Parts: sequence; C-alpha cells; structure tokens
Amino acid sequence: MRRVLLYTIFALLVLGLQVNARAQGIVVPAGTLLHCTLDEPNFSSATADVGDPVVCHLSSLQQFGRLVFPRGSYLGGHLESSKEPGHFFGKGNLKLEFDRIGLPNADIPVPSKVIAARGYHVDRQGEIIGRGHAKRDVAEWLFPPLWPWKFLMLPARGPRPTLKGEEQVTLRLMDDIVVPSSTAAGLAPGWHSFGEPASQRYSAPRSSNAPEPATGVVS
Repeated sequence: MRRVLLYTIFALLVLGLQVNARAQGIVVPAGTLLHCTLDEPNFSSATADVGDPVVCHLSSLQQFGRLVFPRGSYLGGHLESSKEPGHFFGKGNLKLEFDRIGLPNADIPVPSKVIAARGYHVDRQGEIIGRGHAKRDVAEWLFPPLWPWKFLMLPARGPRPTLKGEEQVTLRLMDDIVVPSSTAAGLAPGWHSFGEPASQRYSAPRSSNAPEPATGVVS
C-alpha cells in the first residue's frame, strides 16, 4: 500500500512539473542554432567602438511545429573586442557578444556564441577573423609593372572584417532558454500542444464564402 502511495505521489509530481514547464513557455535546448541579420549596413572597427550596442534580427525558429519567436524578435548585444589588421602582416578580428533576446513584452537572457559569419572564418572563441592582406599576395610581386603600386601600398593596413546588414550571422545556444508562452508565436496549422484542450487548439479561420454545415435532417 505504501509503495502504491509513493508511486502515485511521484506521478503527480512529474505531471505537475510538466504542467509547470508548459505554463512557463517553450524550452529551446542548448545547441540550437539561431540565425540573424545585423541592423546596420556596415559593421566594423571603423564604425563601432568596443562596448557599442549591436542589434541582430532573428530568423524564424520552430519547435515541434510551433513558432518560437514572434515577428520582430531580435538579439541584443555589443562589440566585445576588435583588433585592427597589421600594416605588413596580421589579420584583424571582431568579437560580438549577444546576451539577450528582445521580445514584444519581455527580454530573456541568451547564453550564446557566434559560430559563423558569411564570408569570414570564425574561430572557437567566436572571433570573426578578417581576410588579411588579400591584395599583397606574393604572386603580385612577380610582375615588375606592379612594383611602384605595391611599394605605395605597403604602409596601408589590411582590410577590416566588415559585416553587412543583409548577411547572416549564426549563433549557438550554450544553455537552455525558456521563451514565455505569452510572447511565443501561435501554432502552425494542424499542430497542437500535448495535453492541450480541444477548445484551445488551432483552427483555421472559416472563409466567408464557405457553406455552413448542415444542422438538420433532410427529409
């Protein structure tokens, strides 16, 4: 009898935890990839200082058919560090730190790391590495007519890593996050949450031209 009672209490606790988790919102697990685009045309060490804020608009994300982030959600962060490219050698780099997701009526912390930026290499620490002295390739010194121009360009720095607004940045979640159910987007057609009452499930809006269902018996 005591064992049955313990099993019952345990089952009720598990059910309570599930209901509580569902009430809190949608869990997005660690390791999930987030894609976003920056909110400015050219972001580099020439246009921003360390500590300056940066906004990156989130792309859509689904969990079991449910849209997690409503339209307009964004990642907020700052320029953590930057390094200018060298005059004769050495590549420049940028490091962006995103620490929150902005939602329509809430901000939630987001432990994440940049892992990819289109057109650039990103190292294990999340630093975006520049292309270096791309125009100072050794092969160019093999053409004597280019030597005067090459000598003039020696004092110039290499190209800075520059992120454009239309290019995508990819981040990896380093820990689970919970998106409040009050801010999460609705369900996709044909989907519903487990344990959700039928009255609360998604139903497609009826077209004004659709015929009304029959309510009587045809004689």
